[in-house]
Amino acid sequence: MVSKAVASLASIILVACVIAGVVCLVNRSGDSHDGDHGTNISTSSKAVASICSTTSYKDACVNSLENVGKNESATAKDYIIAAIQATIEEAKKSIKAAESVKTDGGKDPRDAMAVEDCKDLLEFAIEDLQAAFSFVGDSDLHTINDRLFDLRNWLSAVVSYQQTCLDQIGEPQYKDPMEHGLLNATQLTSNALTIVSQLGEILKAFHIDIELPKGADTGRRLMELSVVGHDDYPSWFPAGDRKLLQAGRAKPNAVVAQDGSGQYKTVGGAVNAIPRKSKNRWVIYIKAGVYRESVILPKDATNVYMYGDGPTKTIISGSKNFAINKITTMNTATFGTYLINGEGFIAKGIGFRNTAGPQGHQAVAFRSQSDLSAYFDCRFEGYQDTLYYQTNRQFYRNCVVSGTIDFIFGRGAAVIQNSEIIVRMPLPNQLNTVTADGTKEAFAISGVVLQNCKIVAEPQLFPNRFKIKSYLGRPWDKFSTTAVMESEVGDLIDPEGWTIWSGSNNHQTAKYLEYGNRGAGSNTNRRAKWTRVIKKNEALKYTPSVFLEGGKKAVKWVQGTGLPVTMGLTY
Repeated sequence: MVSKAVASLASIILVACVIAGVVCLVNRSGDSHDGDHGTNISTSSKAVASICSTTSYKDACVNSLENVGKNESATAKDYIIAAIQATIEEAKKSIKAAESVKTDGGKDPRDAMAVEDCKDLLEFAIEDLQAAFSFVGDSDLHTINDRLFDLRNWLSAVVSYQQTCLDQIGEPQYKDPMEHGLLNATQLTSNALTIVSQLGEILKAFHIDIELPKGADTGRRLMELSVVGHDDYPSWFPAGDRKLLQAGRAKPNAVVAQDGSGQYKTVGGAVNAIPRKSKNRWVIYIKAGVYRESVILPKDATNVYMYGDGPTKTIISGSKNFAINKITTMNTATFGTYLINGEGFIAKGIGFRNTAGPQGHQAVAFRSQSDLSAYFDCRFEGYQDTLYYQTNRQFYRNCVVSGTIDFIFGRGAAVIQNSEIIVRMPLPNQLNTVTADGTKEAFAISGVVLQNCKIVAEPQLFPNRFKIKSYLGRPWDKFSTTAVMESEVGDLIDPEGWTIWSGSNNHQTAKYLEYGNRGAGSNTNRRAKWTRVIKKNEALKYTPSVFLEGGKKAVKWVQGTGLPVTMGLTY
């Protein structure tokens, strides 16, 4: 009877706290203190301990929330703001740490470039953190919950920027101080991502009931997507972009032509002339030709749509590479995007090529940081590290991607649909791996999905396909996530299917999945034991509608293109 009375009192107190909009925690341990019969209300240390209990770095979490925990009227929103604010402060310190690392450019040119890259990447991280901070500060709990997917995506991008910084540094005398300087920032970013991702559970603990956001993994949503043959237009682009792409040859703001018939003879020239921070679409038409240049879209060149005369006619070609040029992987890209202040870069009918060959080792043809970006009828040609989905949400449809080692890799979230994946001849004693996902955090919005694709060997590899090991992928980081679904898998793929990342235990925590594949290489009887064949309900979670959407903003992403995209499963 006593326990029931205590429970009732606790419930009344919790309800009162919810009505007041504060975070309260009830001690249900049964310990009596000063005659309170086991009901001890705290708005400080216990609330902080509860929120931090799910994080990986609990001490850092407690320290970051200590001050807000002392506020007796603090709400769940206040705790989220505090977690992000603390992360911003540490991220700013990490830039100072990068500036303090002195390199020898003559002796170690690649590491010198890597440290400079760190400064840029950490600036990008701060911009995303500030965007997240502003959004939470200007929103109520319902709004935050509706856009949790977007918020998680921003924090996931921060994780990617931080890790990319460290990935590219080789020598210990540079890497060790950088890791030390980033330690607090990376821990707090991980914690903030966990707190945001677990918000629903936190609110439930405080008896705050908010409906799941649209696009979440609800039973009804999955039922809608499970219809056989369900083929719809994804909803990621606004109506204006739909009309733009449906028009085919849209009226350009700028024309690039090698013969002088346009305003510019180089792609770089047209890119440099893009109005900065434009709210309207800026359309660039690139006429047929091979443009031998490296092009980087700057971060303030927003809302860009670029199209060509076809991926085998309009080609942007470069040869920068890791091994010969002694530069960092991200700087080998023939074409790259730095769309931080904007989003939604679209490319159609263009080929992106890196001609360094297998001897160049890491040699990126295309690298994208642009959120809510999409690529249609494009071709990405290279060998190692061809297509780099570096950060944020990306969609590829009717494309061709070719390469050897980890040639589809990154730390963002990418779905590649209805595309041809061509495995090429590697160097002697090398193996082929189609994918290498680098998801570092369990709650990150990241991973790669190949859906309804065709995985084949190039003509040069074909007669040697049983002599050279080729795998669907390998786990680059602890929580690497890769799904191959409804695809035609050629007999070049080894019966084991997947291989481990040498020298790591990433495969023990990674998520490697197959569903509904066909072809001679799709037999899963001899697959690696750490991979799984999944059923329809789980496979639906990796379709664009669930894997890439999740918030009201993202619901207008791809569907607006007017191009055919499968939102669910084809069967």
